Amino acid sequence: MTKKIIPASLVVFTLLFSSSAYSGDNFISIKGGLLGAGLEAGRSLSDSISARMGINYFTYDYSATESDIEYDFSLGLKTLSVLLDWHPFQGSFRLSGGVVFNGNRLDAAATSSATYDIGDKTYTASEVGSLDGEIDFNDVAPYIGLGWDTSSGKKKGLGFLFEIGAIYQGTPKVDLSASGPVSSDPEFINNLSKEEDNLQSALDNFTYYPVLAVGLSYRF
Repeated sequence: MTKKIIPASLVVFTLLFSSSAYSGDNFISIKGGLLGAGLEAGRSLSDSISARMGINYFTYDYSATESDIEYDFSLGLKTLSVLLDWHPFQGSFRLSGGVVFNGNRLDAAATSSATYDIGDKTYTASEVGSLDGEIDFNDVAPYIGLGWDTSSGKKKGLGFLFEIGAIYQGTPKVDLSASGPVSSDPEFINNLSKEEDNLQSALDNFTYYPVLAVGLSYRF
């Protein structure tokens, strides 16, 4: 679904930029924050409304113990946002809402261990083999936030921006797999499903992903 929506959003935004309905200004922004490094382009639609599209990217590796199993996690943040900003006082302050095409994902690999407690049973490392997981989220996620852009209202020039908000990316979807000889055993498959539920519960804090960013904007 995302592959179809993203090109469509690009077409809409291209038409937006070429529109002459309002003789407003265009702007570009660079920023960094909890979604990683970001680049945005936008256009004022009126004295109080503007639209922008942005991309963000970041990767981060870390280790953590979840449900009594230690994992090496690789977090990949990849998002494309299409947002509307409302400046209620026609100044720097803005309220924002829109959608995020969400490529955020976690890959997990269980670290070497003599035994693994999976579901209701303990298995040896030779039985399980490698234990890997993929955790992803909703492809399309709503966003709401607020911020300040000191370049807003200028005909041209440089400004400072700050943004805080949240993306609702849904309950994490966990898919675990093992390579060992028990991987096709019905009892193990049932226990692995329980482990997926446990890991999903442990990662529920990712349901809402916080957005906090600072950067620079330029209007032209």
